[in-house]
Amino acid sequence: MHSEGSHTGPAHPRQEDSRHVYASLGGPPDLGAGPSPAKTHRSAAREGPAPPAQVTARQQGRRAALLALIAGYVDAYAFVKYRLYVSFMSGNTTQTGSQAGQARFAEAGYSLFPIPCFVIGVFVGTVLAHSNLRHPLRVILGVVATTLALGITAGLFLSLSGWLSVALLSLAMGTMSTTMTRVGEQAVSVSYVTGSLTNMMQHVALAIRNIPLPRPQGSWDTHGWRARVLASVWTAFFTGAVLAGVALPRFGAWTLLLPIFVLIAMAAAARSPNTSG
Repeated sequence: MHSEGSHTGPAHPRQEDSRHVYASLGGPPDLGAGPSPAKTHRSAAREGPAPPAQVTARQQGRRAALLALIAGYVDAYAFVKYRLYVSFMSGNTTQTGSQAGQARFAEAGYSLFPIPCFVIGVFVGTVLAHSNLRHPLRVILGVVATTLALGITAGLFLSLSGWLSVALLSLAMGTMSTTMTRVGEQAVSVSYVTGSLTNMMQHVALAIRNIPLPRPQGSWDTHGWRARVLASVWTAFFTGAVLAGVALPRFGAWTLLLPIFVLIAMAAAARSPNTSG
């Protein structure tokens, strides 16, 4: 373990040893500002308005939390109703593999079904995000809301509604997953939370070890701030799952109205054409 003493210059040993960690923590670098003490952070925040990068990151954080809440809500709805995940593809992969290993191939096929639907949604969302549309984020959120509305229709009126509903909900969640990929310079995912928990605790550990965040966007951009962002994403996902568990026995397929209304409101409020933030 390297020394805890203070060093200066680009060859700081802790900075060199920790570079590999940041591939999962932050993504591409931005500004080369050095770390500041916690008291400086607080006093700077009180002295005047927040810098534009901080304001943007806060807005992105709120949007990420809302999208994670929707993902957790829809995922829990599908799991309770169909015993499948429509956002958490790792769960479907594990379930498919274990069922195939027990020669329960019909069940394995059912568990596998959401995965191609989800990845088609990712493809659709990515194409829309990189299109020449003036407001791609609005369009993508509108597509997700419409697909969820079709899921309600399938659940209420159509035969084979289980398969069709799972296909529509998986397609919607795959599409929605492309609308938010980072908050500031912190990579995030709104459709699953394993990565958020991993990165959150890495930031906590690095903060405890006093290892500086390389190239932060400003004095406000710290390990602690990024850990709080990731914690809020996990909390929102969990909250959405709880809400769906409460609503489904009471409202059935109409449970999906809540995320539809939230998506419509987000689409109406969206101003930036940048779907990743």
